[in-house]
Amino acid sequence: MKNLTFRFLLALLVVQTLAHSQSKGMVFIEGSRYIPLYGRDSTVVEVKNFEMDIYPVTNLEYLNFLKENPKWQKSNILKLFSDKSYLANWNSNLELKPTENLNSPATYISWYAAKAYCECQGKRLPTVDEWEYAAMADETTRDARVKPSFNKKILAWYEAPHSNEDTIGLHPKNVWGVYDLHGLVWEWTLDFNSVLITGESRKDVDKDSNLFCGSASLNATDLMNYAAFMRYAIRGSLKAKYAMKNLGFRCVKPVKN
Repeated sequence: MKNLTFRFLLALLVVQTLAHSQSKGMVFIEGSRYIPLYGRDSTVVEVKNFEMDIYPVTNLEYLNFLKENPKWQKSNILKLFSDKSYLANWNSNLELKPTENLNSPATYISWYAAKAYCECQGKRLPTVDEWEYAAMADETTRDARVKPSFNKKILAWYEAPHSNEDTIGLHPKNVWGVYDLHGLVWEWTLDFNSVLITGESRKDVDKDSNLFCGSASLNATDLMNYAAFMRYAIRGSLKAKYAMKNLGFRCVKPVKN
């Protein structure tokens, strides 16, 4: 009887381990309820369990995608799915410019192309809520938005963003094990244009206006709101055809809860 019980428990442990095993190059992120900032009127949002790429998609990975999917190459992509800047840092369909690094984030990628890449991997782009939820973590805390140092670091990057020449993985990973959500490039989300920042969409316009007037008196909450506002403002200005130097992407995969 003891042997049967032991075998049952062992089998149960194996099943649980397999159920939570992570896909290659991805990490498991346990979902929860959280309050996003801007565009949702501070309502609680539930994020379900998902996996996220550890790093942004690199030039090397995108090169391999182009080899297998010629229709997304520089000279073949339909104008409907990109602007003139698409793969501006490539010399030809399968050749990066000499100044580019294969381990840098793939940029000058339109939303359509990023979406196609993820789908070809059996994944998808993260939603705004999934991206924001993962990105609010620092190295030790799942929600570090209340830390002045965390928000100041993010805002310092927004003020003087790094170029896409930087190599992935040089910034510390967050508590989930994800690298470079801040400090490297902006990233596409699946529903980037679902939230527009306008005065009419926010409840307390006067408070938001005051946020930009007296920077010397900014506290942790102000910095947190300002950082979020910058991201939502950038997303609201994008169009799916846009391809920009500091705009990359990564993929996610839903996990059965």
